[in-house]
Amino acid sequence: MNRAFTAIAAAFILTSCASSNLSYDGRAFKTSSESITEADLKRHLYVIASDEMEGRETGSEGQKKAGRYMIAEYRKMGVSHPEVLKDYYQKVPKEALNSRRGTLPDSENILAFIKGSEKPEEIIVISAHYDHVGIKNGQIYNGADDDGSGTVALMEIAEAFKKAQKMGKSPKRSVLFLHVTGEEHGLLGSKYYADNPVYPLANTVVNLNIDMIGRSDPENEGKDYLYVIGSEMLSSQLKVINEAANNATQKLELNYKYDDPNDPQRLYYRSDHYNFAKNGIPVAFFFDGVHADYHQPTDDPEKIDYKLLRKRAQLVYATAWELANREARIVVDK
Repeated sequence: MNRAFTAIAAAFILTSCASSNLSYDGRAFKTSSESITEADLKRHLYVIASDEMEGRETGSEGQKKAGRYMIAEYRKMGVSHPEVLKDYYQKVPKEALNSRRGTLPDSENILAFIKGSEKPEEIIVISAHYDHVGIKNGQIYNGADDDGSGTVALMEIAEAFKKAQKMGKSPKRSVLFLHVTGEEHGLLGSKYYADNPVYPLANTVVNLNIDMIGRSDPENEGKDYLYVIGSEMLSSQLKVINEAANNATQKLELNYKYDDPNDPQRLYYRSDHYNFAKNGIPVAFFFDGVHADYHQPTDDPEKIDYKLLRKRAQLVYATAWELANREARIVVDK
């Protein structure tokens, strides 16, 4: 074999490896996805949804304590805050926290960030709210599923992206991990972010929003399923991408029962993705349905299905992976 041919062959092999490593079959994706584990999800959730956090009412000391835990974990992972901020906090002023119950206490969105390697100005936003409803009549509402499950899934997805980056496979686009406050009082934290974005909304490619993915509703008990809402409202490509990611990885039963904006439950309008959607940004909302412990003091971490939570978190990661690494940003054509 002559030297010229050897050099060409070597270049081809390197190029092929680099290409395949960004696919679902590649080592970087597989290794990083496997870092999302039941044990880590459980470890985080038993802190986030503990009595010590006092139900994470918006602006409460318990919520702030949960936020400090999350930030400490991001620092351990090596996931930094957005470079345009001085720390992980986007402070939400009192005037932006007017709710049906009056003005709430100076709360914060928490933002972590991984910068893209090729198209850093384009932003994939993955969100979950970390507030809950606090203490009522002396009982702590721990909110393990709502939305402790989304909160810890988001942390694990961030760790997976960081692990891939350490393997030399940074996402092409930047990924913003957005923990919003005030969801339980009217999507207030996500509204504040949309009105005061850290990165221009014109550069925001998509929002993947996770709100309750740790349990099952009565009609789906025993199934490996997930409700997906809004994924084809604004883009003809997002639903296709999410389904392809699911088929290649978790093979969950994707349920579109609540996908109709005219559905009586109106779930398309009831979580934080809506503040992105109304600004023309494609969204997908991941949800497990309403169960008996929804907004009850019995929504505790020991009731979470951690195996199913891991699968659902891994699906969101797989979807975000494709959105962050594909050549062209998804279209807004609806």
